[in-house]
Amino acid sequence: MMAVIITVIILSVIAYLIGSLSSAIIVCKFLNLPDPRTQGSMNPGTTNVLRIGGKIPALVTLSGDILKGFLPVLVGHLVGISGFFLGLIAISAFLGHLFPLFFNFQGGKGVATALGVFLALSPIVGIAVIICWILVAAIFRYSSLAALVAAILAPILMLVFADMGYFLPTLAITAMLFWRHLGNIQRLRAGTEGKINF
Repeated sequence: MMAVIITVIILSVIAYLIGSLSSAIIVCKFLNLPDPRTQGSMNPGTTNVLRIGGKIPALVTLSGDILKGFLPVLVGHLVGISGFFLGLIAISAFLGHLFPLFFNFQGGKGVATALGVFLALSPIVGIAVIICWILVAAIFRYSSLAALVAAILAPILMLVFADMGYFLPTLAITAMLFWRHLGNIQRLRAGTEGKINF
């Protein structure tokens, strides 16, 4: 048991450090685009990179953010970590994105990284969450609303289709997603939230 705990601690630290690699900031620096923390919504995430840099930089950002949630959890799987302990590794990667060590703890809202985490914990749940996000975004054209609806769905699906040990970590990620989207929620209620331009 002690060996498992030590492994989880080591992998959680690595997951946090990987999560701290802000794809949005790195992509914008590499492509000589404005710092996403100072332009648009001031959020270093895919949607803001789409606004300030276009589709290709946004796609690269999205891929990077998904991978940094997916890979640490996958490694946990491969070394035999499961259940709640694997969920702790997932939370660590997510927290790295929210509070990146390498970028003054100024991170994004975590939607893409959460998606990567969910895909690694349970591909079925991850795919279902993606479908939910696409449907809500296509119908209402609000990225934030799509993220919030998908986030609500995630812990419920984990409880039904995946290891019950994933439920509490997924619920914690959902709670943090809502916390990071409080401003978006206020704008949605006021009717001032920006829509996705497909």
